[in-house]
Amino acid sequence: MRTPSDLLDLVGQELGASEPQVVTQEQVDRFADVTGDHQWIHVDVERARSGPFGTTIVHGFLTLALVPRLLADILEVESYSMGVNYGLDRVRFIKPLPPGVEIQGTATLVSAEPIAAAADSAGGVQAKASVAVEFADGSQPCCVAEILFRYYA
Repeated sequence: MRTPSDLLDLVGQELGASEPQVVTQEQVDRFADVTGDHQWIHVDVERARSGPFGTTIVHGFLTLALVPRLLADILEVESYSMGVNYGLDRVRFIKPLPPGVEIQGTATLVSAEPIAAAADSAGGVQAKASVAVEFADGSQPCCVAEILFRYYA
């Protein structure tokens, strides 16, 4: 789509799927370093083998952090001055995601509303998409989230 206002015509539509990608153990370890969450189920590969999941698992919030990236792969607006992640309405971590497993995002545009221009900012559109982070084999989602975002003209 060309401009943020084009989003207004897509409400209720499935937007498609992202390219598959893999979260690596190295990414999990770096996320643990940034957040200070070094829980053994995420970073101790040896101990996790005998744990409840049989492997380490990706932090739920790392999976959630991928949602804007997956959505950008699905929804491309060509002409805008600024894009902003505005928030989340609902998030669920459905099933643990082991590192090394392919995932992809699928999205539906739930809502879109114009943002009026103000003295200090351009107008634009605020939208909400329901994004499912799914195992690429199609078995089920590992995370679902409703993300709010804004594109300014």
